[in-house]
Amino acid sequence: MTVRRKARRTLGPRKPAATTGPSGTGRVKTVATKQAATKEASRAATRRRKPAMPNVESAFRRTRASVPVIVLKLGGELLEQPSDVRRIAAAIVALTKRSALVVVHGGGKEIDAALATAGIPKQQIDGLRVTDAPTLDVVVSVLAGAINTRLVAAIRRGGGRPVGLTGADATVATMKRAAPITTVAGDRVDLGLVGDPIANGAPTLITALVAGGYVPVIACIGATRSGQLLNVNADTLASHLAAELGAARLVIAGGTAGVLDDAGRTIARLTTGDAERLIKAGTANKGMVAKLQACRSALRHGVGDVVIANGREVRLESLAGGAAAPAGCTQVVR
Repeated sequence: MTVRRKARRTLGPRKPAATTGPSGTGRVKTVATKQAATKEASRAATRRRKPAMPNVESAFRRTRASVPVIVLKLGGELLEQPSDVRRIAAAIVALTKRSALVVVHGGGKEIDAALATAGIPKQQIDGLRVTDAPTLDVVVSVLAGAINTRLVAAIRRGGGRPVGLTGADATVATMKRAAPITTVAGDRVDLGLVGDPIANGAPTLITALVAGGYVPVIACIGATRSGQLLNVNADTLASHLAAELGAARLVIAGGTAGVLDDAGRTIARLTTGDAERLIKAGTANKGMVAKLQACRSALRHGVGDVVIANGREVRLESLAGGAAAPAGCTQVVR
């Protein structure tokens, strides 16, 4: 009898679980609610410990409203000799007192010398370098390794706040592989491992640095979204960044006194239509073609104006946005 009573108690109906719905739904809801509350409390604690990041876009807009944004492209011929580097660095520091500045640099002659040392033949079409894999390795080592670091150090020594970058860093400039081009002579040429910038909006890293009072110094190397490094023409990269940043002025500084006419005199002012006619007529030499195309692109995308200057003869600090282009320069406008 005792055994049977225990069995009845064991086999009898169980006391139902305390639920508010079928299959324990209420208990599941209660657990889920507690978990959600715990997560929210954790997020709130994190927010208290870590202040919110400043709104970079708003900070950059305030900077742009208070001072002109200038993109300065430096040809590699201005950065070869130590005395030239010191002079350019001093001009950059002076420019930062009158504008928000972004610097893009090339390094064509040093790349040519390094290619010759490595026994790699130079190939160039209409001022654009044809780039295979061995050439790209040399380009990266010269631009990012030697020239960029040298210039950044000189600007810092002069009292500036430079940050050395390439177009491959973060969101500086995303690239796509350049399509074959049609040369001035009418030929179709594949430039190889060469990039064209993709319109992605103002690069957050650059706007954050500029808003914080730093000077981005960018070597003309880019990368695709998949990480493929590409050589980028410095004029093309500078034009792209000037457009994306809404720059007041793009300054292209090199070794020639602006755009020259048939008699070798500097043309003081050009429109984009004039620039196109010079290219088609063959008046512009091969190095100037890329510059004029960069000018047209920048102006078409909203940049205020473009000044092409001899960086050895013109005081670059005099080219802050709004200032008239001095003698020996070509101002390109819409």
